[in-house]
Amino acid sequence: MATLPVTSRLLGIGWCVLVPFAVVAIYLGLGAVAVRLIGEPIVATSALGMLVAVLVGVVRSQRPQWLAYAPALRPRTEILCFGWTVVGCAVLAFLAGQSLALWIYVTAGSTGFDASHQTRHAAGALATVLLTMVSAPAGEEALFRGLLYPLLRKRVSILASTLVTAMVFGLLHGNAVQFASTLPLAVLLALVYERTRVLWPCVLLHLGFNLAAALVPAQALCALANPASPVFLCLAFAGCAFGLYRRVAGGTAPGAVQGAKGESAIQ
Repeated sequence: MATLPVTSRLLGIGWCVLVPFAVVAIYLGLGAVAVRLIGEPIVATSALGMLVAVLVGVVRSQRPQWLAYAPALRPRTEILCFGWTVVGCAVLAFLAGQSLALWIYVTAGSTGFDASHQTRHAAGALATVLLTMVSAPAGEEALFRGLLYPLLRKRVSILASTLVTAMVFGLLHGNAVQFASTLPLAVLLALVYERTRVLWPCVLLHLGFNLAAALVPAQALCALANPASPVFLCLAFAGCAFGLYRRVAGGTAPGAVQGAKGESAIQ
């Protein structure tokens, strides 16, 4: 007997609540253990990120069926064109997120962001670089796009999986400024993963985002700290993301579930 539409929706909503809660609870639990053992929060977070990357990589390579979902990908055509579209969306995601974050910080401030900045400064340059350029791109992509997103997609749509993953990703950063700056990126990364079903493009995009955030001077972005710029840039990104979503949603076909044993761990 087919599941009733209302029951199916309720099950989907429950899945979207319970799965992120379980994943985040386990992650935070491991984080608490890492901080207690290591002591220094930034070093502990870096170690946790690498541990997550390894554990998720092992699961993806040894038990791909656990994270596989239908529909399967169609033959990968127009990869170059898709890649340039993603690059354009990535630039808009960076500008939209930074402008919104700057506007929030200028108008309301953020004690959470200030505390995070002070913690990184106290840890030293080497530990901060290791976290932002190595551990965070690898560990966060393994956790969110390599684990959480596929688990959600086993039960719910691309749109629901993308939005839930993006919200959890932003909230886990712990303050409104970083939530605003990372939300567009998280949406883009989910769509890229849906299209490619591998992690390395997401890791590279995440790394590029962190590198741009570190290298672009704050003075160069100060002109975006006004109400009009975030609205314009967020609408522009939303339009680009919607176009990318339509291409991604049209680039899958019903049928076999993706994933075969023996694939690369970081995929």
